[in-house]
This record gives sequence, structure tokens and C-alpha cells, in this order.
Amino acid sequence: MIIPGEKGPENDIDIYLQPLIEELKQLWSGVETYDVLRKDNFYLRAALLWTINDFPTYANLSGWSTKGRYACPCYAAQTCSKWLYNGKKFSYMGHRRWLDGSHKCRFQRTLFDSTEEYRGALQQTVGYEILFMLKDINFSYGKMNQPPNTQSKRRSRDESDDESNEEDDPNEAELWKKRSIFFELPYWEHNILRHNLDVMHIEKNVCENIIGTILNVDGKSKDNLQSRFDLVDMRIRHDLHPQVLPNGKYRLPHSIFSMSKEEKEVFCMVLKDIKVPDAYASNISRCVSLKDRRLYSLKSHDYHILMQDLLPVALRCCMSKNVTSCIIELSNIMKAICGKVLDVEELKKVQDRAALTLCNLEKIFPPSFFTIMVHLVVHFPHEAKLGGLIFYRWMYPIERFLSKLKSYCCNKRYPEGSIAEGYLAEECMTFCSRYLEDVETRLNRPNRNAGLNDPNLAETYLFQSYGEPIGKVEIAELDDISWIQAHRYVLFHHDLVEPLRK
Repeated sequence: MIIPGEKGPENDIDIYLQPLIEELKQLWSGVETYDVLRKDNFYLRAALLWTINDFPTYANLSGWSTKGRYACPCYAAQTCSKWLYNGKKFSYMGHRRWLDGSHKCRFQRTLFDSTEEYRGALQQTVGYEILFMLKDINFSYGKMNQPPNTQSKRRSRDESDDESNEEDDPNEAELWKKRSIFFELPYWEHNILRHNLDVMHIEKNVCENIIGTILNVDGKSKDNLQSRFDLVDMRIRHDLHPQVLPNGKYRLPHSIFSMSKEEKEVFCMVLKDIKVPDAYASNISRCVSLKDRRLYSLKSHDYHILMQDLLPVALRCCMSKNVTSCIIELSNIMKAICGKVLDVEELKKVQDRAALTLCNLEKIFPPSFFTIMVHLVVHFPHEAKLGGLIFYRWMYPIERFLSKLKSYCCNKRYPEGSIAEGYLAEECMTFCSRYLEDVETRLNRPNRNAGLNDPNLAETYLFQSYGEPIGKVEIAELDDISWIQAHRYVLFHHDLVEPLRK
């Protein structure tokens, strides 16, 4: 399905989803289908489990805004947030609610948001509760057809947003933008997991926050003069408050998560010189600038590799142990959630570890660091228990397929026709190439290490791990010590020498 226009339809996407909903209704009722094996007809039934989408599309499909004070779609109007007057944005902290009732972090006021936490963990909003809130909502599609009382209004932020009036109970029915068309499906309100959180982009944004802050990248760092003034307003972390100089300017005290010039060089050098297995990741060394001491042009998968594997290695030698341990624990949590095997009992432990790790990060980074993307990490273990393996529910295969479709578009005036023509041409070429002999095609083209499948070449190697060199061949001459070491390695590890050792 291709939606015409330069901009996305936003809430009007339900208009384009109507044919899909009608087909899903038919599949739920049953469609007569012929079984070739039994040579008989039967009624085929199917149901939609959930949607896979990025975070902005989450708002368009669900009807709940993923921006502003109540940006968390899991807890809706119960989202814990705080408006930062100097940073001009919301901070989503409040992760102490997931800790035990007697945990010491609940009573450490000066290390968090200058308050003690006595509230318990929240429960996710279920389908029938959403329908109850939406029973009186009036919504019409189209920008020009919106009634005056239902047009989107920017929430006014009270100047006296202090502890006394910050947590006013909102009218949840007024916070919904529409009634999602998916609720027309008879089973949709009973689905516990309706829309998936996008692990791919959330992990990318979290890693980008960390790298931009520890490297102090302009425009990417969450630690700046405005964030330090927010600490002054919240009366926390007095050691990080800005200091006024005689010339009227401000000096920012050094923080434990900031790197010196030498530490940045070491961090970038580790990523510049690191080597990864073939087809494991892109060449991240090309994205490292030793001169500017920063990373640039990283893709979502690059951040995925950095977050789960490379970042813990690079931080060990250039940052304090307190910060490194928290970031490494966050990397371990993301790696456990994205694993190929999930255990429900282990996920319960990961849930507690995620809450505690976010609380430890609240002690280190300023409140501006905790965007809605950082907060959503605490919901990953619960969604993994409901939906199963993450790699079946994230955006990587969808983004790759969309990129492939985009490559078919040669005529921007008629994108849908151009994509359809390109897709059909590739299908025809793939079909014809299966009947061609002695012609190199994508189906029979040898891989880069073609010798791996050559049995004759395998006999010339002492060990099974063989391949072809990449790039220019360099001949190295071994000294006497290297010859002895190589000879000793063969004697201890080659299979033919095994009987002689016995």
C-alpha cells in the first residue's frame, strides 16, 4: 500500500487502512479454502496479533500522542514526567517506582528529583479501559473537518509548575486523539500487546544519547548550560551547578560522565582499530574521526553493534568505573532482551535490573538525558514476555524491504507505478536466471571467500579455518622466535599429530 502525498497522513491513516480491516474481518469470520492434500474445502481463519511500527507511527495507529507530558503509550495518562523550564522539554524519570518498597534509592532525594518516591509500579492500560474512555469521543477525518473542540491544542504549561500542582489528574478521554480503526476488529480489545515498541530506533536513540553526552558533541550532548540550570531549579547535585565567573560568564564543573581530550582520543582509537568478523557489522572505523574526536554517519545497525558489543569494550579504559558499570549493565540488558532464546523467569529478573540500571543512570546523567526513548527501555522485558523474541517484532526487516522498494523508484512523478514495474522486472530476471548456464548471475555468483566450498583447496590447509586474503597480499618473513611458536602451535593443535602425542 502506497499513501500518496509528500507528508504522512497522521491520524487519517485509518482511511487507508479500511480495506485491510475489512479483509481481517473476513478472515476472522472464515474464508472457504481448498485443501490440496485432503482434497476438501475448509474455513480458513486468521487474526492480527499486533502491529510493527516505529514510535511516531505508534501514535497514528493507536490514537495516543507519543509527545508531550504523557508520551508513554504503555501507561498513558499515568506517565511520570517533569517539565524542564531551561531545557524546554519534558524529562521522564520516575523509575524508582519499579524498585522494592524498602529500596534505599526511594529515599535519596538529592540524587534524583528532590522528592522521595512512595508510589508503586503502574499497570499497563488494557483494551476495554481504552474503549471506555473513548465511548464519548467525537472524531472526523481530514484537517478541515475537525470540530473546534477536538482540534489538537498544545497543552499550556503553568508557570508555577511545582510539586503542588504538577501532578493534576487529567481527563484521559480528552488526551486521546481518535478511536483507532483496529478496535473494529472483534478481538482487538482483548489483545494484551496491540502495538510493538520499536526496539531498533529506541536502541539507536539511547546509544546516540550516551555517545553524544560522553563525547560532548555540539547539538547532541544532553549536558549543557540549560541542563545545569535545571539542576539548580530542582535543587539537586550542587557540585554540578554552574559557577559565575568575574566576566559574567558561566563555568560548568567537570562531571564524572565527561571525557577529557586524551580519553576521547583513546575511545575513538579503540573504535578506529577494532576488527569484527565478516558480515557482522559495517566498517565502523570509517565513521570515527580522530581529528574531531567524534562519531558520524552511523546507521541504526551500527548503534546496535555499539550498544551491545563495542561500547562496553571502548569505555573500560577511558571512563570512571561507576559510569562504565552502569552503561555496561544497560548493554547487557539490551543484549539479553534481543537474544535468540528468552526465559520468562530470566525476563522477570531483567525487568528488575532494567529499573535499577535506569535509577543508577538518573544519579549520573542530568534530567535532560532521560527522553521518552530512554524511559521505554523499562518496558522491553514486559513486552518480551508478551510477544516473544524481539527479532520477530522489530523494524530491521521492514526498513530493509522499504529501502529495496525505494531503490525501484526511478520516476518520482509516478512512484507507485515505478516501484511496481521495478519489482516485476526483478521477479522476471530472477526467474529467467535460474535457467541460464555458464552465465554469472546473483544466484550463482561466488562469494568473497569462494575457496571455503572448494574441497581441493581445503586439503592444502592444515586447519579448517581457511579463506582468501582481502585486499593486497603482503608476504611476512618470520623471525626465529615466530617460527618456533608456529611450529609449536601445529604440534599441539593439529589432528594428525594427536596420535603421536598419545
